[in-house]
Amino acid sequence: MKHVLVVEDDPHNAVVFRKILEKRAGCRVTVTESVEELMRHATGGGIDLVIMDVSLAQARWQGRAVSGVDLCRVLREDPRSAAIPIVIASAHAMRGDAERLLAESGANEYVAKPIVDHAAFVRQIHDLLQEAA
Repeated sequence: MKHVLVVEDDPHNAVVFRKILEKRAGCRVTVTESVEELMRHATGGGIDLVIMDVSLAQARWQGRAVSGVDLCRVLREDPRSAAIPIVIASAHAMRGDAERLLAESGANEYVAKPIVDHAAFVRQIHDLLQEAA
């Protein structure tokens, strides 16, 4: 069973991601808003994919406030987590946001919140997990 780490600070969005990923995608899901937990899981192995919220209100790493974009870059720079597929998730769904966020973060894919098309999201996740296998 593939293990997906969801980094999300909104409880409603966290529940939605968990339900879709567990029930429709058949994944094991860990949800956190803790940067320390993210880094422990991502660098310690056993994570097959990360879904990263762009706006993490309380996130701090090495003494400074960080966004999901910042954390994607940190994961990409560490050889232990560089190959983990990342989906960056944002409620900011204006034209050009997906391309900009992907370029800035180094994430593999983008998804707009709220997730409207659950089937398309599950396909996106399965495709990323297949590519990484």
